[in-house]
Amino acid sequence: MNVGSSPAKARNNFGGCTIALDKRSAKSFIRINDRIRAREIRVIDENGEQLGILAPFEALKIARERGLDLVEVSPNAIPPVCRIQDYGRFLYEKEKSDRAAKKKQKIIVVKEVKFSVTVDEHDYQTKKNQAVKFLAGGDKVKASLRFRGRQMAHRDLGYNIINRLIQDIGDSGVVEFMPRMEGTILHAIIAPSKRPEGQKPKPPAPPQQAQRPAAPPQAQ
Repeated sequence: MNVGSSPAKARNNFGGCTIALDKRSAKSFIRINDRIRAREIRVIDENGEQLGILAPFEALKIARERGLDLVEVSPNAIPPVCRIQDYGRFLYEKEKSDRAAKKKQKIIVVKEVKFSVTVDEHDYQTKKNQAVKFLAGGDKVKASLRFRGRQMAHRDLGYNIINRLIQDIGDSGVVEFMPRMEGTILHAIIAPSKRPEGQKPKPPAPPQQAQRPAAPPQAQ
């Protein structure tokens, strides 16, 4: 290697074959071609056909004759499994599948809804609706209530508020941690209800109007 050359452009010469070491291969630690060190490997060709157990130099010879690379795809298998394929194509497909898997991952956020012992009915309903909205969006809810000063002597009031919230939320959430005290704060964790994939929550039924009593029959 020439002094001053960057690692990304460095080239190693193995047995007369020059292999470029790019940043992607250095990051993924995937062994290819002459970098495969196992004494024996199980070989699969570019068509998915099993070529049996070969020495790496024999498999590499076949790969070069076909203008392809020898890529170690299962290094922990006994013996390791290698595939004859285009290495650039292999990296492209791997990155594509990794991106697709990352998109499917759901990041669950815990959102806090704060109450007080003296919360009024309007404020309670607003906080409850917030909690239901967070749960419908797939987030967890931390319902917390702080006791101040002499309020610690009336902790039962705080438990009543948090337990009422859990009951009012109903099927929209599942209690993950029941109400408990930590210092001067009472809190509970509520997780979204698990629904079958693709199933949306049912909209609330419209309020039914009270039916008027039927008029008595008129006397003839």
